[in-house]
Amino acid sequence: MLRLLDAYDVSLSGKDVVVVGRSPILGKPVGMLLLARDATVTYCHSRTTNLADHVRNADIVVAAVGHPELIRGEWIKDGAVVVDAGYNPGNIGDVEYSSAAERARLITPVPGGVGPMTIAVLLEQTLAAAKATVSR
Repeated sequence: MLRLLDAYDVSLSGKDVVVVGRSPILGKPVGMLLLARDATVTYCHSRTTNLADHVRNADIVVAAVGHPELIRGEWIKDGAVVVDAGYNPGNIGDVEYSSAAERARLITPVPGGVGPMTIAVLLEQTLAAAKATVSR
C-alpha cells in the first residue's frame, strides 16, 4: 500500500489518516507504517461510534475492515485519498466505490488495486531474497 501512495506522490507527513480495520495482519501494521511516515493515524472499526464523522475528517482513508461498502461515498472528504484494501464476495470492496470516486482525488478499485500491488511487491521481495542467497 505504501508503494502505491509513493508512486502517486501522496504526502503522508502531517496528514490525518483514518484506518478502518484493526486486524493484526493489515489494519494495525498499516497504521503503524503510516505513523512512522509522520501521519496522524486514527484507528476505527465496524463498531466505531460516529464512523462517518471520523472518515469525513480524513485526508487519507484506508479501508481494511472486511464489510462490503461499509464506507459510504458521501463520507469522503473532497480531495481525499482512499485506499480500499477490503475484499468481499462478489468483488466488492469496503468502500462504496462509484460515489466515493466522485469526491476522492485518488481511489483504489476492488478488484485491481491493492491486491495486484501486494502480489507484485511479494514477488519482488522473493526475487531479492533469492538473489541474496545465491550471492553468498
